[in-house]
Order: sequence, then structure tokens, then C-alpha cells
Amino acid sequence: MPLTDTQIRKAKPTDRLYRLTDGGGLFPAVTPAGGKIWRLRYEIEGKEKTLVLGPYPDISLQEAREARVAQKRLLREGRNPAEEKKRGLRAVNIAANVTFEHLAREWHGINKGHWTPPHASDVLRSLERDVFPLLGARDVRTITVPEVLAVLRDIEARPAIETAKRVRQRMSAVFVHAIASGLADNDPAAIVERALKPLVKGRQPAITNLDLAREIIQRVDDTPAHPANKLAMRLLALTALRPGALITTPWGEFEDLDRDNPIWRVPAARMKMRKALKDDSSRDHFVPLSRQAMDAIRCLRTVTGRGPYVVPNGRSAHRPASENALGYLLNRAGYHHRHVPHGWRAAFSSVMNERFPADRHIIDLMLAHAPKDRVEGAYNRAEHMTRRAELAQEWADLLMDGQRPAAELVNGPRRASPLKMLASA
Repeated sequence: MPLTDTQIRKAKPTDRLYRLTDGGGLFPAVTPAGGKIWRLRYEIEGKEKTLVLGPYPDISLQEAREARVAQKRLLREGRNPAEEKKRGLRAVNIAANVTFEHLAREWHGINKGHWTPPHASDVLRSLERDVFPLLGARDVRTITVPEVLAVLRDIEARPAIETAKRVRQRMSAVFVHAIASGLADNDPAAIVERALKPLVKGRQPAITNLDLAREIIQRVDDTPAHPANKLAMRLLALTALRPGALITTPWGEFEDLDRDNPIWRVPAARMKMRKALKDDSSRDHFVPLSRQAMDAIRCLRTVTGRGPYVVPNGRSAHRPASENALGYLLNRAGYHHRHVPHGWRAAFSSVMNERFPADRHIIDLMLAHAPKDRVEGAYNRAEHMTRRAELAQEWADLLMDGQRPAAELVNGPRRASPLKMLASA
């Protein structure tokens, strides 16, 4: 039976492309992404061919049927509809819907719900900045391999080799989306992958020797800076948390501070993980707090305790600090390109795995590393808290041996800064 608009409109996507038949070789193909593309099967010179007419509902059911009649007329005249299409004699003009920018935004809209908001924003911004100005208005079917490579070479020249590779992956995903939608035949971004400059990707600069790590603490303490930043650096070193999680910490995340086993419970929403897991409270990260970490927290409270954030922004107490503030502090202490805030995680991992190799799984839990296999995946983020607390205290005792008390940092040497102490507000 012939199709109806209701049938086409209500057709749901599945894992595979499938077709709804209207008769006479005409059918809308329903893509896994949810698109509906009109296609026409026909036979010429004994071979079956398929002609893409365009997307539904941009091309209505009635228009698709009219296109079927027109293409059948061409066949009766001995003309190949596909060849006529290549020469621009199409029954329906869908040029506005096959530009790279149109399809890129369509692809982004389909996928952004599976990404975190910052990542979704980064993906679109990279295309708007680096690709759309040059190729955005182009018909996706006419973009060539050399043109794609030229876009990526411009990014490499900044230099931003890693960014070029990410943009290539995103461009390739757009071309694949176009192919799946029946609007393109090839992916020129896939072809250029091996033509790009190699990325020599090393670890972030980190000092992992225990004695040198102690020296970092000493030199940071001696560097003129706001006490909130010094205490935050100390807390970061003691907990081996990711810097991005530390700087957005509200005071309410610390639990049982007046008891024997104080805990810092970081919600899954603020941890580095897939968006689909961020609403799962069972994936909250539990950080046992050593005596030295508690000292740093108590001192921070005297400095910033009247605001919502443990480490507030220098210009506004109601915004979290910039991660750059901690990086600049290490740079001024003499560790530019030698140790970054994230480097404390490598220091903790190296020292503790060397001293306690049997606790490798638990150390990974403390670092909130994603499990590498199903066995490790059985470890819950809240498990083994007794041993985790013992290891946290061992690390704190090792790192803070010979260091000055946290209270001395509150009145230590300062650097001119817009940061104002909230305690005096």
C-alpha cells in the first residue's frame, strides 16, 4: 500500500538503516540518526541503481512522488537519472541542506545530549572557528581531500597539532553523518588522517621524586602569594584530586570533619566521567582526609569560609577560582614546564605504588581512575575506606615531613593580588 505522511512522520530510528516502501521503487530510508531520506530504485542497462532525492520533510510525500514520475520519464527517454543529477538537472534542489555547516550543526544537535556541556560547546566552537569560515557554505559532496588537509594544516601551523587531530575527527564524523543520511558518498577527512603531523604526546610535567616533591611544597610556601592559593596547593597535593574538581568545591562537600574519619565527598557531577554517569550518586568520589589535609581545610575556612567556595575567584567570592591561579603559583615558585597542578596525581601514584604495590587497585580508586577491566570494575568508589584512609595518611606523613604548619601560611608572604580575604568581609 502507498505510504501516508503519518507513517513516515512516526517512523522511529533503529540500529540499522531501514526503508518504508511507497511503490514504483520510491522509498524513504530511515537512518540510525533519525533522518528520513527519499530514494528511488531503478534499473538501467540491466543494473539496479539507487538515486537519492533528498530529506523528508523538506521534500514532501507528494513532491517525492512527482520526482518519481519525472525520473521514470527520463528512463523512458533512455537517460540515466544519476547522470542527469550530476549535471545539475535534479527534480528537487536540496542544496541548502547539504552544506557542511548545515550538516555539522545537525550532527552536533543529535550528539550533544550524550556529551557534557563543556565538551559540546568545545566541539561546536572548534568547527565555528576553524572549519565553517572556509568550508561551511560548501556542498558537502564537493569538498575535496586537499581542501580538508589545508584546513588542518592551518591549525597545525598555530601550532596546535592535537587540536588539528580533534578537528579532523569531528569533520570526519560530519561526513559520516552525511553519508548515513544519503547526502554524501565519501569521507575526505578520513583519508587525510595519516597525512597529519604526528603528535608526540607526553605526560603533563610532574616531579615524582619524594624529596623533590617536598621541595615543591617548601618553595610554594616561600613564594609571595595569597594564602588561599598556597593552602589550596597544599590540599591538592595531599588529596591528589584533579585541579578542576578542587577549584569548584563548595564547603558543603566536607563530611564528618569533627569525627575520627573525615571525608570529602565529591559528587559524580563534578568528576571527570561520561555525562550519562554524572547523575549516578553511587559514582561519587570519596576522599579520606589526613590530619594535614584537615589542617589546610581549617586554615582555608578562616580565609574564605564566608563565601560558598573553598577556593574562590580573586575578583568575586561567589565564583570558583581559576585553575590557572594554581599553575601560575607553581610557575612563580620556579616550576614552569617542570611541575603542574595535575602533577600531584602522578607524584602520589608513583610514590605510593612503589611503596605499596599490593594496593595498586586501591590507589587507583583514590585517584578515581576508570577501571581497566571487569574485575577492577567491581571496586566501588566508596569501598576500602579504611585502607584508603591509611594510605592517605601515609602519603601526607611522607610529603609533609619537615614542612611548616598550615597556620603559618595564613600570615605568610603575599603577592599583590585582587583576592580579598573573606574572613574580614
